[in-house]
Amino acid sequence: MSPLELRASAGLSGLYALRMLGMFLVLPVFALYAAKLPGGNNHTLVGIAMGIYGLTQALLQLPLGMLSDRIGRKPVIYGGLLMLAVGSVIAAMADNLLWLTIGRALQGAGAISAAITALLADLTREENRTKAMAMVGGSIGITFSISLVAAPALADSIGLSGIFLLTGGLALAAIIGVWQIIPDPSQSRFHSDAEANPKRLGAVLRDPQLRRLNYGVFALHAAQMALFVTLPLALVQTVGLAAGEHWKVYLPVMAIGFILMVPAVIVGETRNKLKQVFTAAVALMLVAQLGMASGFGTLTQIMVWLGLYFIAFNILEATQPSLISKIAPADAKGTAMGVYNTTQSLGFAVGSAAGATLYQHGGALTVHLFCAALIGIWLVVTLGLKPPMPVRTMMYHIDDAQLGNATELARQLSQLAGVKEAVVIAEEGVAYLKVMREGWDEAGAHALLGIA
Repeated sequence: MSPLELRASAGLSGLYALRMLGMFLVLPVFALYAAKLPGGNNHTLVGIAMGIYGLTQALLQLPLGMLSDRIGRKPVIYGGLLMLAVGSVIAAMADNLLWLTIGRALQGAGAISAAITALLADLTREENRTKAMAMVGGSIGITFSISLVAAPALADSIGLSGIFLLTGGLALAAIIGVWQIIPDPSQSRFHSDAEANPKRLGAVLRDPQLRRLNYGVFALHAAQMALFVTLPLALVQTVGLAAGEHWKVYLPVMAIGFILMVPAVIVGETRNKLKQVFTAAVALMLVAQLGMASGFGTLTQIMVWLGLYFIAFNILEATQPSLISKIAPADAKGTAMGVYNTTQSLGFAVGSAAGATLYQHGGALTVHLFCAALIGIWLVVTLGLKPPMPVRTMMYHIDDAQLGNATELARQLSQLAGVKEAVVIAEEGVAYLKVMREGWDEAGAHALLGIA
């Protein structure tokens, strides 16, 4: 990667992480601190306030990504960050659940994820795009881990309102960072690998394999949000652990989950066992959810079931995007990821509201059974998932002089050894190839594409 590409990738990864910070940093503490507001004894309203961030994000992230194609990436990003800052200030100043809900909704309305991804695509060459996107994905995982551990102590010292003010301040600082650090692209255009194409939306929504993965990310994050309705309360009320000490539970289980995730993902990718690893992780998640339902009353039980939960969670978070990339049509990867991310945000919203409502009327057991039901359905759905081929996506820029007949070029590329799918998009000047991980005719592809 060139210095400009590294700067853009690092800067936009940090910006994406900041965007997710609004969700993750309040996750372990929201139910405890929102309960202190007037009306906070109504867990349903607390759950709605907690999850409405995901609803507005789901509704707006694809439209705002498309808007960035029209008016430019940075104007949309500036507007989204300003919305995040305004929502954070309103949430920090809220003296009742209504204003807290309004603030959270405005935070989510600053849905700039798709615009960030599009800008990253503008600033990176095709051959380096996968590395850049991997940096973004890694930043999300790091943000979640840090937030889970840091939030309890942070909330104990500055309160939930202080966390919101911190988020708002970081959003304003990020506006300056985008202006001063992130380069302006020489040209902005549509990228099929990074953006949602309305013309491909129907095909993506109808694909049964992608639907299985979309339900999975919905179930995973709905169960996650429902869990964090009950977990902080259990640690305080049942175990007697002060809110500021919850990091002592989250840190070891997160560390174990991360350590064991790495070899599982490596085995899945290198030995063509991705479906087996994925299905095993869903099954392990179901065991963890059923375990929470059967016993969540002592610190030992909580640690055991959370440990299994985070092992499964980290594996699933790492493998689902890889499966999307392998299964989605080569020219619709961006559309597939856009639908996937939208479904994830809907999971945030539904899980918070449903989990809180169930807790209000039936207690913690009903919440855990709800989560187990979501994951149980996911396990059944996953059994029908076809094992993906051991492929990876290659992208090549094609000069105008090399384009010629795009259809014929795609046909010739598709006939090369190890090439499973080839699409040439003249408007983008890009060839998308799905190739076997080993033994594909890369030299032949270079010859056809005029690459020295």
